[in-house]
Amino acid sequence: MLAPEVILADPETIAKYEVVIGLEVHVQLKTATKIFSPSSHEFGNDPNTQTDPVVLGLPGALPVLNRAAVEQGIRASLAINCKINRKSVFARKNYFYPDLPKGYQISQFDEPLAEHGWVDIELEDGTAKRIGVTRLHLEEDAGKNTHDGYRDSDQYSYVDLNRAGAPLAEIVSEPDMRSSDEAFAYLTAIKQLVQFSGASDCDMEKGQLRCDVNVSVRPKGQQEFGTRAEVKNVNSFRFAKAAIEYEIARQVAIVEDGGKIVQETRLFNNTTGETTSMRSKEEAHDYRYFPEPDLPPLIVDDKWLGEIRDSMPELPPAKRQRFIDEYGVSEYDARVLIASKETSDYFETAAKLSGDPKMVANWVQGELTGALNTAEKSVAESPISAEGLAELLKLLADGTLSSKLAKDVFGKMFASGKPAAEIIESEGLKQISDTGELEKIIDGIIAANPGQVETYRGGKTGILAFFVGQVMKATRGQANPKAVNELLVKKLAG
Repeated sequence: MLAPEVILADPETIAKYEVVIGLEVHVQLKTATKIFSPSSHEFGNDPNTQTDPVVLGLPGALPVLNRAAVEQGIRASLAINCKINRKSVFARKNYFYPDLPKGYQISQFDEPLAEHGWVDIELEDGTAKRIGVTRLHLEEDAGKNTHDGYRDSDQYSYVDLNRAGAPLAEIVSEPDMRSSDEAFAYLTAIKQLVQFSGASDCDMEKGQLRCDVNVSVRPKGQQEFGTRAEVKNVNSFRFAKAAIEYEIARQVAIVEDGGKIVQETRLFNNTTGETTSMRSKEEAHDYRYFPEPDLPPLIVDDKWLGEIRDSMPELPPAKRQRFIDEYGVSEYDARVLIASKETSDYFETAAKLSGDPKMVANWVQGELTGALNTAEKSVAESPISAEGLAELLKLLADGTLSSKLAKDVFGKMFASGKPAAEIIESEGLKQISDTGELEKIIDGIIAANPGQVETYRGGKTGILAFFVGQVMKATRGQANPKAVNELLVKKLAG
C-alpha cells in the first residue's frame, strides 16, 4: 500500500504563520575516557572494543564520575554564558533500546550543571539576535544501532557499544528562533563557541555534534504556541535547516486544511529532504526520572570554578576584535578567519611569522581555502603548514617570487608537502630581478620586433603589454614584472 502523498504549503500561505523553533544540541566532550568508566571512546575503532562492566550494565558495576568531563562541561557552559549551578544531580532516565544495555541512561533532569545562558547570532543580512539557552546538562551517550552493511542485515540489526558512555553535554535552547536561517546561525555559533572553549572538537563527521529540532507554527499575532514536532538526531547544519523548512511547509498545510498537528518524534531523510513519523509523543512511555543512587550530588566549589574560569581560552567575539585591532584585517575578514579554531590558529601563526597579516588573510581565504575545498580537506589536514605559508609569502614580499610564481609554488607545495625553498631550488623558479640579465633579454626582444617598437614610439603605448608578455615568455614567467616594466619603458623611449 502506497503512503499518502504529503501536501506542503506554498510560500504565500506560509507567510501568514510564525514558526517557533527550539534546538537540543548534543556535544561530545573532549576527554580520554568515558563519563562514568575508564574505557576510551575514540572514534573509528572496531565495534565493541571499547566497553567495560559499567558500559555493559553488569551486576555490581558502579559508575565513577569523570572529573575531566565535568570541567569540559563547565567550559562549554561558560562559553555560552550560562550560570554554573554549585550543586547538580544525576538521574536515571529509564527506557528500553538495544543500544542501552542498562535499560536507563544516566543524565541530569531538574538540577542540571548550568542554566540561563545566551548566544548572540548574526544573520547574513547583518541583523543580530540573542537566543536564550535554557540549560546545559551532562549525560552519557548511548551506543549505535547499524541496520545495514553486515551479514544478515536484512534480518538483524547490529549494536556497537563503543560510544556508549561517552560524555555528552546537552544544550537546550529557549524557543526563540523564528526561521531556519536563525537556527542555522545558532548552531554555527554554538559549534564555534564550544570548539574555541576547548570543550569539544565538534567534529560532526565523527558524531561529536548532533541536534534535535523542535518546530511548531502559529498564525501571526497568536501568543499561544502551536503543537510541536521533534526531528531527532540531525547530524548536519544543512540538514537541520532543510528539516525545519520541510516541517514548516508540512505543518502549515495541515493547519490550513483544518487538521491538527500531532505531537510526535520524526526523522529526517537526507536523501528525499522529507521528515517521517517515528513515534507519537502521546504514546511514548514516561521516562520515570529518579535520582541516580550510585552517584552523589555534583558540587562545584568556588576554587574549582575559579580555576576553570581562569584557564578559559580566548573566545570568538574577543578574538575577532583582536584580529581587527592587532592585525588590521577587516571586520569581514576577521569573521571568516575565526570561523573555526583551526583556521584562526593557522592565520595567527602565519601572520606573526610572515610579518604581513593582510597578505596572509588574503591567501588563507583565497588560495588555501580553494585548495582545501577542492581536495575535501580541513585546515588541520592542510599539506601546507602555517609556517610553510609564511615562508612562501616572505619570498613573495622580498621579490624572490612574483605573484604568479608564488601561486605556482603554492600549488606544488600543496601537492607534495615540500617547503617552498626546496621547490624553488629544484625547479629553478626563482624570480629574475637582476637588471643586467633582464636587459640582455629585453634588448633581444626589441631587436626582433622593430614594427612593434615603431608602433609604441608612434604613441600607441598600450602595446607595451606585448613586450612584457614576450619577456615573461622568454623567462618562463620568472622575470620581476616591476623591473621589466621599468626597463622596457626606458629602452623603448629610444
